[in-house]
Amino acid sequence: MYNHAPSGYVCPFCLIAKGIEKEDINTKQNDIIFQDDYVTAFISSCWWKNNKDHVIIIPNKHIENIYDLPSDISYRIHDLEKEIAIALKGTYRCDGVSSRQHNEPCGNQDVWHYHLHVFPRYKNDNLYQSDRENTKPEERLEYAIKLKDYFIKMKHN
Repeated sequence: MYNHAPSGYVCPFCLIAKGIEKEDINTKQNDIIFQDDYVTAFISSCWWKNNKDHVIIIPNKHIENIYDLPSDISYRIHDLEKEIAIALKGTYRCDGVSSRQHNEPCGNQDVWHYHLHVFPRYKNDNLYQSDRENTKPEERLEYAIKLKDYFIKMKHN
């Protein structure tokens, strides 16, 4: 329903979830901070100047947007959203957390796979007034390691 992916679309988020890296896709396997049978979460390869290290959560199965998202997967995504919000607070000592999700071209969706952004927020960070910039894998690695470690520790507690 309400799908906009062009014919022959190769979904970069499906590749990430399947463990496939391609040179032309910025996100790498080292960016993944959490994965189970249903969802994958990773450090975004695009950052806003004052909100580095935000996380994207995707369903592992290709689902283009919220209109096609089954409730059981939505529950898992939003349960993980809460866990990531707590991880961001504990790991980065951010002042708050914001989440956002886009659907269709007029809703600013730019990857044709459902995804939810979870941002660490800081006082006066001007998230919505700053520009997005691409990052290199080595810039993201320290953030990914910190959040991976958080989830490993939580699993063992």
